Order: sequence, then structure tokens, then C-alpha cells
Amino acid sequence: MKKTLFALAAGLCAAPGLCQEAPKPITVSGSIGLVSDYRFRGVSQSDKHMAVQGGLTATHTSGFYAAVWGSNLAGWGTFGGSNMELDLVGGYKTPIGGGALDVGLTWYMYPGGASNTDFAEPYAKLSGTAGPLNLLAGVAYAPKQEALGNFSNTPNSRGQKKDNLYLWGDANAGVPGTALTVKGHIGYSHGNPGLGPNGTSVAPTGEYFDWLVGADYVLGPVVLGIAYVDTDITKRESAYLLPNFSSNKNGSSIASGRIVFSVGASF
Repeated sequence: MKKTLFALAAGLCAAPGLCQEAPKPITVSGSIGLVSDYRFRGVSQSDKHMAVQGGLTATHTSGFYAAVWGSNLAGWGTFGGSNMELDLVGGYKTPIGGGALDVGLTWYMYPGGASNTDFAEPYAKLSGTAGPLNLLAGVAYAPKQEALGNFSNTPNSRGQKKDNLYLWGDANAGVPGTALTVKGHIGYSHGNPGLGPNGTSVAPTGEYFDWLVGADYVLGPVVLGIAYVDTDITKRESAYLLPNFSSNKNGSSIASGRIVFSVGASF
């Protein structure tokens, strides 16, 4: 009797569409990469040196997700501890129209570092397509927190807590018949005009624009990238932020234009 039941089950599972493995409710993906300079909103976080970066994301079929991402740091104030940035992210992504809406919160952490440095930043992103272009528009608003406060002697510094607004847009398109993708980015920061409690700031001059133009080339699981990154922060504006806002490497501004190379892989 048992042999008959096993044989029947085997026959059913051999039939197309039957006994297929149920889809997993949670999928995990990851990435690892190396960049010649870690630029956050146009400003170097690695003193114009290389940085190793990586992350993991767990996504539920409902659209909710959680992620962790990290990078080494250098220069740019006093992060302290392991000189590492660790971002914890939680959010929800859902289809809308022909694109997708993504809302969530990023908690920026600096493990073992100086006090009053970590901060939270909610965000919303809307993505879609227009012909060959993949487009994304985003807004991130960090409410008033000590990590975003004004602790420098710049003329416009006021108080010990500030908020920060960041608006950005991204676009990319594949080059037909190749493994090449061209990309562009523009962002606008508005926040504390000065330095934070540990010599850093999300918007060091109060407000500024950053932009990027570049390309990625896919070689199997590996992606090679090149991009020109720049801001409109002038030497006169950055002079108020010295010495924190200059590179120990050569004394130049850590927000000046620079070509950044990258190599990464996803899994």
C-alpha cells in the first residue's frame, strides 16, 4: 500500500505544474564592492582614498524589506571608533502606475565612534520609465537631531539641533547592443550651515548641489563603473570649514570634482 502511494505521488510530481516548490516569502540579496573614493552626496567620506563597501537586503513578498550596508571611512571630522559607517534600512516598496513607490527610513550609525553622530532619515522614492530611460526621483528628510546640529564658528551657525532635506533625481539607460549603461544624478541639500558635533555635516555649507555623470559595464556577475562626481561648493565656502573639510592627502577640498572608479558584484 505504501509503495502504491509513493508511486502515485511520484507520478503526480512528475506531471507539469504539480508539486512545484512554493515560492519563498523572503528573499535575500547582497552586494560587495570597491570604490576609489566614497562620495556621499558629492562629499568624500574616505579622504579621497579607496573604500570597501557591502550590504545585505531581505525582501518579503508583501513589499516590506530590511537592509544593512557598510563602508570604511577616513578623514572628514572625527567619526572615531572603527571609522566605519553602518546603515540600517527598513522600508516598503509597491508598484504604482508603471513604476514603483518606495518609502522607508535609514539609520546612519558609526559603531564605537564619537557621541551625537548617529541620525535617522526617512525617505520616499518614485521610479518609472520613459522610453529607454529608467528614472527615479527621491526626497529624504531628517528631522531635527543633535547629529545635524551646528557646532562650528561659521557666521550662520545657530543652535545645537538642525534638520536636513535632500532632493535628488537619477536617470540611466542601456546602450543598445552592448553591456554598457550610462547614468546621471543630481541632488540638492539643505541643512545646517556649519559642522556637526564631530566635525561633520550632511549639508556643510547650508545648501548646495551635487551631480554625477558616468557609466557602468557588466562583465558577468561583475560591474565596472566610472563616474565624474562634483558639487557647487566653492573654495570660499569650504574655507569656513577647514581643516575638517580638506583632504589630509593633499589639502584639497573633499567636495571638489573627481573621477571615481568602482568594481562590484551582486548576489
